Amino acid sequence: MTLLTAAAGAPDYSFYGMFMQADPIVKSVMIGLVLASVACWAIIFEKLIRLSWLRGQIRRLDRVAQSGTASGSERGLVGKLLSSGEEELVDGASRGEDRSAVRSRIERAMRTTLKSELQRQEAGLPFLATIGSAAPFIGLFGTVWGIMNSFTAIGMAQDTSLATVAPGIAEALLATALGLAAAIPAVMAYNAVSVSLGRLAARAGNALTAIAKIMSRPTSETVVPMRAGKSI
Repeated sequence: MTLLTAAAGAPDYSFYGMFMQADPIVKSVMIGLVLASVACWAIIFEKLIRLSWLRGQIRRLDRVAQSGTASGSERGLVGKLLSSGEEELVDGASRGEDRSAVRSRIERAMRTTLKSELQRQEAGLPFLATIGSAAPFIGLFGTVWGIMNSFTAIGMAQDTSLATVAPGIAEALLATALGLAAAIPAVMAYNAVSVSLGRLAARAGNALTAIAKIMSRPTSETVVPMRAGKSI
């Protein structure tokens, strides 16, 4: 009977048990960090899908730049870039501008379109950066609050044994662990996505320069169409 009573009154050191035994403020911190972590992972998976799509579009853009040809059924980013370039080509030609001016117009229009697409890809990165920098401090706040409560309980109970303070400190440290669990993936994903976007932007910029050079050639110098039915 004594053993059963002792077991029933023993602290629960599982994650769920420590959460349920924690102070309401510490619980709020834990819940906020868990939600932030879930949101970060949702953004991370979304970025993985978007980056995969963007890499495919940039590879297609490289092939267009190397071959000087593109089908009339181009979709996605490549289609938008070629369409914006062709609009400037037609406009520049109608104004009687020289090849250099037309080439500048084409490249500027395509780079503007590319920049808009890259800005769309950056959605969610500020949130990752915020969680990466703030989550450890939020978790630390929960830890400090929990430890403060533990020491207050020690003073009231007049008992300094480790068994008395261990449950409260364990609950408090769980907040720090959750803060780090949210921050570490967020920081790593932010850096990885930022570097990938920078590299893809540079690669796309080189391809656009080559495409603008091809599109600005006089019609007599053009051997293959850039898009179906159109000379460049």
